[in-house]
Amino acid sequence: MGSWLRTAPGALLLAWEQDRLDHAVADAFGFHALQLGLPELDGLRANRMPHRWVASDALLHPEALPLPAPDPLLSTQPAHEPIALHCEFDALPFPNASVDLVVLPHALELARDPHHTLREVERVLVPEGRVVVAGFNPASLWGLRQRAGHLKRGLGLGRQTPLYLPRAGEFLGYWRLRDWLRLLGFEVEAGRFGCWRPPLRSPVWLERFAWMDRVGDRWWPVLGAVYFLVAVKRVRGMRLVGLARQERRKTAAAPAVVANRQRRRTPAPAETESA
Repeated sequence: MGSWLRTAPGALLLAWEQDRLDHAVADAFGFHALQLGLPELDGLRANRMPHRWVASDALLHPEALPLPAPDPLLSTQPAHEPIALHCEFDALPFPNASVDLVVLPHALELARDPHHTLREVERVLVPEGRVVVAGFNPASLWGLRQRAGHLKRGLGLGRQTPLYLPRAGEFLGYWRLRDWLRLLGFEVEAGRFGCWRPPLRSPVWLERFAWMDRVGDRWWPVLGAVYFLVAVKRVRGMRLVGLARQERRKTAAAPAVVANRQRRRTPAPAETESA
């Protein structure tokens, strides 16, 4: 993935995702933010949380990452310098409900088990925490060219032909990802597509087709080469348990006894005898 980002289409994709991430994480508040994968992209640079981590999988960058801190939540690293974390995406070293923001730039595509990784993200997120996902759109011109390259290799017609997109990973469709998030209790806040230019390698020709980004955003938005999605973790059935619960336990007060102050008039002896 890192070598592909240094190509002309990779630089185009990186610039678009960096701009989207800067707008998405700028207003996310909390104390702990985490980015999974793609350290070439600084997805948390516009965020102001005091504790931030950029985690990479051992399968992607085994030699370039330092060992993880013993307790990442107790780190005193400055807010402007994220900590490099070396861990598996499906076994995050964070307690339950401890992270306020998780950014996944193509992490689900490169993970061993994308569904399990998404469940780990749901586990470490606090209620009302945010997750930001960026991924390749298989229903796009770039995705179709990638699929054609795999088909040629499977038929033995072009084994030496390089693929247009990174070879590793499995692309997840936009609507499939929305279904996964909904099953895990997330509510999708925003979704957007980008990069409608043809799958070309030349930077000159990619620049000539820059007009397709403006037209595609209006006329065929779901055919963009990459999608961007923001979701919020919702916790259903929450209720107050403090003062309101104690008030329900109070027993009803006993009825007050009121004495009758009016004395009953007793007849006089004379009246009784005459009667």
